[in-house]
Amino acid sequence: MEVKIIPATPEEESVLANLFELYAHDFSEFSGLEIGEDGRFGYPHLHLYWKEPHRRPFLIRADGKLAGFVLLQKRSQISGDRDVWDIAEFFILRSYRRLGCGMKAAHAVWRMLSGRWEVRVMEQNRGAKEFWQRCVNEFTGRTIDAVIFDKGGKRWHVFSFQA
Repeated sequence: MEVKIIPATPEEESVLANLFELYAHDFSEFSGLEIGEDGRFGYPHLHLYWKEPHRRPFLIRADGKLAGFVLLQKRSQISGDRDVWDIAEFFILRSYRRLGCGMKAAHAVWRMLSGRWEVRVMEQNRGAKEFWQRCVNEFTGRTIDAVIFDKGGKRWHVFSFQA
């Protein structure tokens, strides 16, 4: 499977917004996200990805077909360090999961943007923690253990590494 990371254009904001609804639906199991009266979860910060230089939106394509998205920020959500890349949101459609698409996408992003990285995973999302553990370890070629961090009343597992 050929996986490509493609910068999302402002014209594709609605595509990302639609994909975000699927992501939020999946994520609501762990996060307590509530759907609005309009039947949508929404993502009020999405428009900022084309306005703020420290944010970058990407679509993920597998064999040319839309397979997900990744939203990046250049700022640690833990320390505030502006030299750390952070995966703010990462989503792979269910039909592309467990096929290597997510790992290929993450590795492509890390190869594209070298530097220090952090990947945060909510403690309740055990499947994601296992995915990111495998993904980071395979990318770095060594075992990177997550550090537990409490923020906003939630417990996070944070993987930190150099790409």
